Amino acid sequence: MEDLIGRLKAANARIGSRDGQLAQEMLERRETVPSSLQEAAADLEGAPPGRAPTMDIGGQTVGRSEFAQETIVLRTGRPVLAVVDDEAQLIFSDAESSVWGARLRDASAHLAAAARAVGRIEVEGHSLAWLGTGWLVQPDVLVTNRHVAAEFGRSNGTSFVFKQGLTGTQMSASVDFLEEIGSSRDRTFRLNRILHIEDPDGPDLAFMSVTPTRESPLATPIRLSTQSGAEELVAVIGYPARDSRIPDQQLMDEIFGNVYDKKRLAPGQLIGSDAAAARHDCSTLGGNSGSVVLSLATGEAVGLHFAGRFLQSNFAVPAAAVAERLDQVLNGRRRPAPAVQQVPDRPLPAPAASRIENRFTFVIPLRVTVEAGNPYPEEDGQHGRTASASASASPAADAEDDVFTEGVAADYRDRKGYDESFLGEAVPLPAVTHLRDDVLTFMADGKTDGVLRYEHFSVMMSKGRRLCLFSAVNIDGLQSTPLPRTGWRTDPRIPLEAQIHRECYGVEPKFSRGHMTRREDPVWGPGASASKANADSMHVTNVVPQMQPFNGGIWLELENYALQNARKDDMRISVFTGPILADDDPVRFGVRIPVEFWKVIAFIHDVTGQLCATGYTMSQRDFLREEEFVFGKHKTAQQSLASIEQRTGLSFGGLTALDPLEDTEGLLTELTDLRQIRFVGLQQ
Repeated sequence: MEDLIGRLKAANARIGSRDGQLAQEMLERRETVPSSLQEAAADLEGAPPGRAPTMDIGGQTVGRSEFAQETIVLRTGRPVLAVVDDEAQLIFSDAESSVWGARLRDASAHLAAAARAVGRIEVEGHSLAWLGTGWLVQPDVLVTNRHVAAEFGRSNGTSFVFKQGLTGTQMSASVDFLEEIGSSRDRTFRLNRILHIEDPDGPDLAFMSVTPTRESPLATPIRLSTQSGAEELVAVIGYPARDSRIPDQQLMDEIFGNVYDKKRLAPGQLIGSDAAAARHDCSTLGGNSGSVVLSLATGEAVGLHFAGRFLQSNFAVPAAAVAERLDQVLNGRRRPAPAVQQVPDRPLPAPAASRIENRFTFVIPLRVTVEAGNPYPEEDGQHGRTASASASASPAADAEDDVFTEGVAADYRDRKGYDESFLGEAVPLPAVTHLRDDVLTFMADGKTDGVLRYEHFSVMMSKGRRLCLFSAVNIDGLQSTPLPRTGWRTDPRIPLEAQIHRECYGVEPKFSRGHMTRREDPVWGPGASASKANADSMHVTNVVPQMQPFNGGIWLELENYALQNARKDDMRISVFTGPILADDDPVRFGVRIPVEFWKVIAFIHDVTGQLCATGYTMSQRDFLREEEFVFGKHKTAQQSLASIEQRTGLSFGGLTALDPLEDTEGLLTELTDLRQIRFVGLQQ
């Protein structure tokens, strides 16, 4: 993987390659900063003479002065400016860029008019206060991205309606056309109707009706361009948000001045377009979803920003596509089947002579947006995205620990696995009701078996995906024994090729091994038993590829919270966990990566004295998606067991009737606090 400094230098070089005037200014900026930065950095670090001070960014050790130098050059080439009182503030964090200063002053009338029509989309009834950016495309019509609107709106078959919120009431949405740095003022209007949310295979757009008021009329809408020129100078106006998924947090702060959630303007260039997407190189973050990409020359919108890839390019729905769909929606015409719009799977091709050296002829800016997932060619095994296991394993450990097979199949004969009578009432393993032929079977003592039994837990494997269908564990909270993690291992009872052991796992940018049964959960009982369980939990059969920030938060605490509510005299629970294996899961490093996960917890409730069961889901979709988004956290939800059964092809038998969400028809209740969990029905 190319080092951070190398990527910064390459980004700066590519910006300069398209803009000779700016390239000269960037060169001059680089030549003016090194010596002073070196001295200041050495004084700050107390580094000995002759030794350059270093710093850690995103797990990489880089030279402090060189990092500062390249980010200053980058901020000269692709600055991010504040918008205050509807005008771009031409105040740069370093010495002023005279090139961009002149360009933006010339376009100031266009920018001011457009800024008034751009707002932040805010919601009530959602776990987030705001979701993205939108702008007026008609006097009372706002356009944003589909993936923004889909957070609060849905189709009911005949029209679009607001979803049910966290409190059980209908969500509502509004747009604030201010939300500027240093100001508490607002200019908020209600989004009274969802006019259209595009299907997933169409352009990433949606339209909302805005309610004006007599006291505060709406701004003039932004005109849609009918054409745009190659390498045209543009600016993105929107609301970049801090994104905890980005490993280089200090780099993000340097570029965006550690100011987020406020209206910003980021100039750049168009770097290409086709019928599916316009590409630009402005600096953006999640939160910019739905931003306008504005021509500095005409003041018209050339695109609706929807996605981007780190150090490659950004993508926007072309203005022509926005205009076409808007006309169809407003005139009630049935639109034709949309052309599939996808972010290209590979970087844009360079001329044949350059391709050999992996060079590109288009500008690749530095933009601080994490794109969870491999944006590079699948055959290139050194690219991808970071992921993590559970709290008990780190990405670094994944790379350092060799996967090995210890012993032979006969060594597992004493493993009893999951005990269905553990709670005093029978709680059998989930039954596979769909795609039974996908269950991996093996020979054990002359008999065919489909369950891998370990100490205190069991695993059933998918033959086609080489991942566990589910892992089932018995947890005894009173006998829990903390032990250090051991190395990873494969299971000798099944073929090595039936297990994913290295392909997609490793340090950034690969995935980490995410435990299904948490490493500590089966580790209880007498010393020998706890030690076996501790080692058994590190089998690759008990893990799936997961993103680094994923396996934490409420999801990681579900078992602990259930133990607190279990009978205090034994503190026992049984837990089933697994991935939702979907046909459209994305492929990374030759492996189809699960997007969503489920968990079912059963125990004897301390208050009722009765067996209870609850289901949960968690998604890493926002870490794998191509679109930019505000999401800086993952989502855990309580969901009905019946819904999980339907999506997984499993049956939980009698547990489904004990589910407190049994009568909610699959309602998904997002959890922001463990105390929101319902363990028993309201009638109890």
